[in-house]
Amino acid sequence: MSTLASSGGTLTASGSGRLGRWGIQGVTYALLSVGALMMVTPFLWMLITSFKPAPELVEFAWLPKSPTLANYERVLTTSNFTRWYFNSIVVALFSTTCVVLFDSLVGYTLCKFEFPGKNLIFLGMLATLMVPTEMLIIPWFDMSVRWSWNTGLAQYWGIAFPGVITAAGVFLMRQFFNGVPNDLLDAARMDGMSEFGIWAKIGVPLTLAAMAALAIFNFIGNWNAYLWPLIVASERAYYTLPVGLSFFRGESTTEWEKIMTAASLASLPLLCVFLVFQRYIIAGVALTGLKG
Repeated sequence: MSTLASSGGTLTASGSGRLGRWGIQGVTYALLSVGALMMVTPFLWMLITSFKPAPELVEFAWLPKSPTLANYERVLTTSNFTRWYFNSIVVALFSTTCVVLFDSLVGYTLCKFEFPGKNLIFLGMLATLMVPTEMLIIPWFDMSVRWSWNTGLAQYWGIAFPGVITAAGVFLMRQFFNGVPNDLLDAARMDGMSEFGIWAKIGVPLTLAAMAALAIFNFIGNWNAYLWPLIVASERAYYTLPVGLSFFRGESTTEWEKIMTAASLASLPLLCVFLVFQRYIIAGVALTGLKG
């Protein structure tokens, strides 16, 4: 009898333990769902507003009474929106490609090579992270004017050059290359492989998650950049999307329907990046935490 009572008590305790865990998980998922809904709501409101005619903007209603595509037609035909879109894509892709290439090469060099002053160079690069971007705008602009990077096609390079290599990216890649075994690299050297080949065929595959995360975050940062493109671009045709969107706001009136429409179109590349590469984002963030 005592044995049965003991086993019954154990079953009851384990059952209540499972119920407790399920209750905690249920509350956790409920809170996460509420947080996700709060984050998605502004985006949904923006998207729905882009289909509303101007008179309906003053009405507090989620769904438009008379949905229309006229806002999209006006944005695409009455402004330089397509040119601004092209400019943002060119600058973001170019900067991201350069960051992934140069940051990974510098990180590999600082991690796997021994030469005088290596640690001093690395500390100097890290020290630049303490300098606010706003303090660098004046020397950047002076350099752009001296070398005519703010005129003609050179404006693309003028907008992109501050982001072709980043100290944070070098630090990230150096930390990840620390996890690549030196014995593996030495074996490749004994087989006659060049250092660039070792980086490309051994280092890159082993740090692909970090490089993908670096590329994604850099692309998003360049896509959303506003202050520097506004300052360095001297012609409206070379503005990027964030700068161009500000022209839909006038001195006395603001065309909110056009702003919402343009913002909805501008968010499409970012949504595609998140949907296609979200597993790399999660892996990169997780590995960054482990390497930190």
